[in-house]
Amino acid sequence: MLKVALGLLMTGAAASAQAAPFQPTVAKTQVEQILSREAAHLDALYRDIHQHPELAFMEKATATKLAREMRAAGFVVTERVGGTGLVAVMKNGPGPTVLVRTELDALPMAERSGLPYASRVRTTWQGRPTPVAHSCGHDIHMAAWVGAARALREMKGEWSGTLIFVGQPAEETTSGARAMLADGFVKRFGKPDYAFALHVTPAPAGTVFYRSGPMSSTSDALEIVFHGRGGHGSAPAATIDPVLMAARFTVDVQSIISREKAPEAFGVVTIGAIQAGEAGNVIPDNAVVRGTIRSQDEGVRAKLLAGIKRTARAVSEMAGAPPADITITPGGKMVVNDSVLSARTEALFKEAFAEGAQRFPIVMSGSEDFSEFAELGVPSVYFLIGGLDPAFFSRALALGRLPINHSPDFAPEPEPTITTGATAMALAVMNVANRSAQADDS
Repeated sequence: MLKVALGLLMTGAAASAQAAPFQPTVAKTQVEQILSREAAHLDALYRDIHQHPELAFMEKATATKLAREMRAAGFVVTERVGGTGLVAVMKNGPGPTVLVRTELDALPMAERSGLPYASRVRTTWQGRPTPVAHSCGHDIHMAAWVGAARALREMKGEWSGTLIFVGQPAEETTSGARAMLADGFVKRFGKPDYAFALHVTPAPAGTVFYRSGPMSSTSDALEIVFHGRGGHGSAPAATIDPVLMAARFTVDVQSIISREKAPEAFGVVTIGAIQAGEAGNVIPDNAVVRGTIRSQDEGVRAKLLAGIKRTARAVSEMAGAPPADITITPGGKMVVNDSVLSARTEALFKEAFAEGAQRFPIVMSGSEDFSEFAELGVPSVYFLIGGLDPAFFSRALALGRLPINHSPDFAPEPEPTITTGATAMALAVMNVANRSAQADDS
């Protein structure tokens, strides 16, 4: 009887120890201690990725680096998911399955940061030589992703469940998540119970931003080919000038925003590229216009798409030209943070980061295909981290020259940005997978 009583007592003590309440501030200190030991390695990884960016679905070297990192952290890694994506899995007993996503791709643009490790990479994009740069901050995300994975490995005694760390290609073209899902993601790796992702933003480094409900905008891509009749630049009357049509469309399409859309409703049409001709004294046959459309309401989106098509057709007809070829490609849907998971994560961030945790005040104009994972019915949270030196941020904001994502001057401070992102992500995971939470659920 004594042995039975002692056995029951020890079992109860063990269960109590395992179900000790999750303490965010204590866990944050532990995570930061682990990351301090990893700091030099994560900084070197960040600089390497920054210096060697790759475009959408070209991220072979980037994926190989991350696969190596995750295997070293004890994860089982599957490569070439959805093209160049990777999935790293760590099982640690019963409990929820938690997805953590990072992006792999960079942008077709030149960097102007002046950093000693700035990108000088050039590649071919849409048939033309182009520079490549991590001007959106995905390099920061990848380093934080690896840091969070390493911290969670070291703290396996604090959580129970399965981690699915996703390295997603082609976020900038909002097609990578869809490609991974089409490659049998759920069948191969299971449907997650929760999903998290983060993004660096032009705000003071060390801050974490949360928001419940809608977080980002819906995106669509447009490509319009205006057909003219080429000829000598000195004799435009003998031609139909597609460059003039492209220019007229670029200006006239903005009347949809200023005159057709309600002023209080969000909507953006931006033309980011016009390609036509090779020589200044030759009027080409065709001109290609490419742009992006952003909206936060289906009614507004429908109005923008209809207006774009109508304007392009009118421009061609006015020039006496053949009809333009109009292609609208749906992109990322709105990211909508789950209200219950957001409240849980918000409380965590407030306790762990105190004044460093702030509510993000607006729905972002940017777009994301992280929404594809949420569309599976997975409660998800997408949060932001500041990435700029606080003094620089204040000065640039006062001058009206704050470099934002996709600016050639956007250059987040590696630290404390990477540590903040890795810490926030590791805590968010443990907040849903800690043993005491599971004991409460049971």
